[in-house]
Amino acid sequence: MRRSSGAVIGAVIALAVLPASGIAQGVDIAGRYGEVATRIIEAATSDSAAWNRLAEMADRFGNRLSGSQSLEHALDWVMEQMRADGLSNVHGEPVMVPHWVRGEESLELVEPRAVKLPMLGLGGSVATPPAGITAEVLVVSSFDELTVRAAEAKGRIVLFDAPFTSYGQTVAYRTGGAVAAARVGAVASLIRSVGPFGLKTPHTGVMHYEDDVPKIPHAAITIEDSGMLHRMADRGETIVVTLKMSAETLPDSPSRNVMGEIVGSEMPDEVVVLSGHMDSWDVGQGAMDDGGGVVTAWEAVRIIHDLGLKPKRTIRAIGWTNEENGTRGGNGYRAAHRADLSKHVLAIESDNGAFNPQGFGFTGSDAAYAIIQQIARLLGPIDANMTRRGGGGEDIGPMMEDGVPGGSPIVDGSRYFWYHHTDADTVDKLDPAEMGRLTALMAIVAYVVADLPEPLPR
Repeated sequence: MRRSSGAVIGAVIALAVLPASGIAQGVDIAGRYGEVATRIIEAATSDSAAWNRLAEMADRFGNRLSGSQSLEHALDWVMEQMRADGLSNVHGEPVMVPHWVRGEESLELVEPRAVKLPMLGLGGSVATPPAGITAEVLVVSSFDELTVRAAEAKGRIVLFDAPFTSYGQTVAYRTGGAVAAARVGAVASLIRSVGPFGLKTPHTGVMHYEDDVPKIPHAAITIEDSGMLHRMADRGETIVVTLKMSAETLPDSPSRNVMGEIVGSEMPDEVVVLSGHMDSWDVGQGAMDDGGGVVTAWEAVRIIHDLGLKPKRTIRAIGWTNEENGTRGGNGYRAAHRADLSKHVLAIESDNGAFNPQGFGFTGSDAAYAIIQQIARLLGPIDANMTRRGGGGEDIGPMMEDGVPGGSPIVDGSRYFWYHHTDADTVDKLDPAEMGRLTALMAIVAYVVADLPEPLPR
């Protein structure tokens, strides 16, 4: 995941203020769907099925970077399990994805003392020469400081020790740090990991180059070590490090978006999408980002199926490929389904961590938002009836650009960036009960929207 909430920035959070009757489109939503919502909540929260499924996927396949065999084996497994769950039209839709390989890498402090520093190369970075790059380090706190001290950067490795403010702001040093450092003659660049908290855990993530600027190696170090190097610099000490990276970008590789459905009983060509992304970075288990999201989407559809509920419209569970370093899955889906996007009633993506749900964020018309607010009343029993303007995700973003209403769960993301894109993104960071409630939220919103007499107004 590359945004702090997967939602439109600037959304205003508010508790839903709803008509007492709960009537929308001529339907008493609370009266008509209250009993169904209770059944879904009971089914989703009665056991640890979602967490257990995630744990199996995470333990069996580990992390799943685009282009890797672990991703492709996991996609095969998901389709096999979807068929065993009884979902319909289970298949993969092919798409070509980037294939970046980390290789061996290391960072050693040479002066003022010798010590190995934990690091992670950033996704898409070029390699160093085989012997590495040994150079002095210039520590700056911002792009503006680098501009002021540009004359000092030539031949050095620039370290951006930028304090974490928000993900949306601070991630600019990860995505654009190499370009800024190369423009002033640096031979490599480092960043303080993008996150508010660390336990010597570096954070990886995607970075970018520009065609008219030399490509230099770019890596992340821990919050703790970044602070240490900054203190050394402030004391006037000479800092020398040796950076070694053998990363390479291989030709694009074939992959797939995987999906399974409950076919609509009356309007099967109209679709509600429930989704998360299957790929992850090549560290940890990709459990929080975004194994939990894709599993809760899939489990929501399984529960609807197992309860024998037959919505009027089709509900399609999708596991996206290549969200992390290319969004080829989301763009490929839009290209493949452009002719029927007008029949996509709602697209939901869970990519904020499968933590305790608080409500639902929505992007669409005022009339549709009023309906979502009324559906949110059904989520009161799990304390998830908050609504806000603004919702979506990287993968459903392309179809939202073509007019499809989009949404995403609001969750307690207070710990999300502790583990984001690190070796600590493992299944133990998620709670079975919270995942059950999140599954219930997704199932209720998807089922009600899929079963209303009329589609959400655009």
